[in-house]
Amino acid sequence: MIAKLFRRSAWMLMLVFACVPAINGAQMAAQPALAVRALDGKTFNLAAERGKWVIVNFWATWCAPCIAEMPAISKYVTTHKNVAAIGLAYDRSPRADVMKFAKKHPVAYPLAQLDMDHLPRGVEMPAALPATYLIAPDGHVAKRFLGPIDANMLDAAIAAPHAPSSAANEP
Repeated sequence: MIAKLFRRSAWMLMLVFACVPAINGAQMAAQPALAVRALDGKTFNLAAERGKWVIVNFWATWCAPCIAEMPAISKYVTTHKNVAAIGLAYDRSPRADVMKFAKKHPVAYPLAQLDMDHLPRGVEMPAALPATYLIAPDGHVAKRFLGPIDANMLDAAIAAPHAPSSAANEP
């Protein structure tokens, strides 16, 4: 009985630590270059979104906090014309399962599945899910979030003063 309880507790702890914020978190290049093929077959290119705020959100089909925040991100994108988003499935599930998930949980922004063994340049493995990067209109990472985000957090991050990227300071 105790062994069964211990195993169940260990699994619960693993699940919690997989979905809660990590201390050091995932890292992304100061000015990430990201181009991925979305589940709809179109290419999402971060450089093409310059001039807008961009939410880069790492999620997985099995991550309850990720699933819970998706409607808030979707609503934020539809109500803020100067904001775009990309959802990056950091998930080893078969592509068909991720596609089925996307149909069951529709959002107003593109979703893409990452090859976890060959991440796009400028993107590193997230330490926890969900992990979200807010990219400023000049292309620099303005804010990193670990754990679920909401509209208030995004509003505060966008309203906060941001140091311009080094590219913005070049002649």
